[in-house]
Amino acid sequence: MEIRPKLLILYATQTGNALDAAEQLGREAERRGCLVKLLSIDDYDSVSLPHESAVVFVVSTTGQGDTPDSIKGFWRFLLQRKLSHHWLEGVHYAVFGLGDSGYQKYNFVAKKLDRRLSDLGAMAIVERGLGDDQHPSGYEAALDPWMSSLWSMLHKINPKFFPQGPDYAISSMQSIGQPKFQIMYHVIDKVDSQFSTSSDLKNIEMQIERACRMSPGKFSRDKKGPDCFLKLIKNQPLTIEGYGKDVRHFEFEFVSSVIEYNVGDALEVLPGQNPALVDAFLQRCDLDPEAFITVHPAEIDLGAHANAAVVPVKLKSFVQLAMDVTSASPRRYFFEVMSNFATAEHEKERLQYFASPEGRDDLYQYNQKEGRTVLEVLEDFPSVQMPFEWLVQLVPPLKTRAFSISSSLLAHPNQVHLTVDVVSWTTPFKRKRSGLCSTWLSKLDPEQCNYVPTWFQKGSLPPPPPLLPLILVGPGTGCAPFRGFVEERAIQSATDTTAPVIFFFGCRNEENDFLYKDFWLSHSQNGGVLSETKGGGFYVAFSRDQQQKVYVQHKIQEHSHRVWNLLSNGAAVYVAGSSTKMPSDVLSAFEEIVSKESGLPKESAVRWLRALEKAGKYHVEAWS
Repeated sequence: MEIRPKLLILYATQTGNALDAAEQLGREAERRGCLVKLLSIDDYDSVSLPHESAVVFVVSTTGQGDTPDSIKGFWRFLLQRKLSHHWLEGVHYAVFGLGDSGYQKYNFVAKKLDRRLSDLGAMAIVERGLGDDQHPSGYEAALDPWMSSLWSMLHKINPKFFPQGPDYAISSMQSIGQPKFQIMYHVIDKVDSQFSTSSDLKNIEMQIERACRMSPGKFSRDKKGPDCFLKLIKNQPLTIEGYGKDVRHFEFEFVSSVIEYNVGDALEVLPGQNPALVDAFLQRCDLDPEAFITVHPAEIDLGAHANAAVVPVKLKSFVQLAMDVTSASPRRYFFEVMSNFATAEHEKERLQYFASPEGRDDLYQYNQKEGRTVLEVLEDFPSVQMPFEWLVQLVPPLKTRAFSISSSLLAHPNQVHLTVDVVSWTTPFKRKRSGLCSTWLSKLDPEQCNYVPTWFQKGSLPPPPPLLPLILVGPGTGCAPFRGFVEERAIQSATDTTAPVIFFFGCRNEENDFLYKDFWLSHSQNGGVLSETKGGGFYVAFSRDQQQKVYVQHKIQEHSHRVWNLLSNGAAVYVAGSSTKMPSDVLSAFEEIVSKESGLPKESAVRWLRALEKAGKYHVEAWS
């Protein structure tokens, strides 16, 4: 019997999108009769790479060209000097990247991985594919045609991958198979009472940890409970009421021990879901909220593992803590599986159309553009009754939301502060939508003793030493980390020598959204760390307070000479805020300043700033 080749698919994901795309690739390959092995890249032994016949890499790019955590070890391995240019000779590969063209280093990880694999002698099956979040149909707009080319070229390389040819595919009805997870229901009186009746923080922490451990999302918070619970003590609007934009200042207190954090770090918050909507989901899916469950991979023999050390959790708690049923939009595969459980013919036809390549754009308009939630989709197709096992597999996991910390532990020894834009928007069909976490936080009352589950994360803005001169650029809520920087530098300057700090802030109007106005002004006067007498400066761009729009990049250019003085004295640049045009416009402003003030040609100025970035002195933290 001849040995058939197996297609290896390796993915590197930070939020789960690359995993979704990799699973879609795997399903489509299997529908065409191809044998598939799907792995997270950190579960793969890199030494085996030269022995693979064909490998597909699906990798996301995060932030400003950052690699997902799961690929860092693999990437270090590939960069070893001992690997020759012939190391991967005979290996065929393909790379599909997921990124956002709003960022400067669009799909940077996919591009550099593609180059490195080629340098090591591997042969590309097809040109790398680049999925773009900014496209009207998301990354799938690039993935669908790229997959077609991949199957065709893979078949030419080795027809044994697709015994009946790349155009043959069994229907999704036949290929749907069984869910990857199974649910075990537990008799209530067998559950330790301390897990089911206690309502203190320790119990909530254990519930979150158990739900995380059981959640299919491998990437979700490393399967551990929160670092700590923080008690909300202040919820203060920073913008004028009725302005149309709601930005809040939150102050939290450590409940037990203080966790050491640095300025520039981020705080991840697990949001609460609307209890009424969670109840509506349970009712719509005919689920018993009081049942105690454990979730296991389908391949595990539950009979043999009946006494395994997995502590049950209430079904309702699992949904609340691990399944995003009230804000996230489901993926295309959700609609494909739904079509198998639709009993009304018109619903089945519509779902099958949505799941097809032809219906992709219409699905995007119905689903993602409208911010349609899992609950709303299920309500739109009332004849569908999906088993809970499928829902556990397919409902997007409830994710933490990360916010830049806007305080210094030196200034507030027992506190953490956040600056949060309460997100809301209107869809093309005039439906009001709001961000899950920011809206939930905005409704919390400090008088009500609210405890928020949180995780501390090292930020992409490293804390600067006191003697490092700083040029900070933070329009809008981009000012958040720099509030912490200025607080810390002010405390350091009281006892030690500190270097100058210039801060460029931007907002629409002085009256409406000048965030932390009094704070900045107090530090820019009377010898404060932002005062010109200390070599610093505080400059604001009010974009809508005059006929001509003025942005932070214009203010940077306006103070060209002072900026160049600091840069030539070893200053570091920190930029934070919206990822759309701001980071690239700011970089262009710095390029023009370096060229103008130093007399260098533009190309040399570009190289000068690139060297500054490589030296760890040009940092960007941007979000969409």
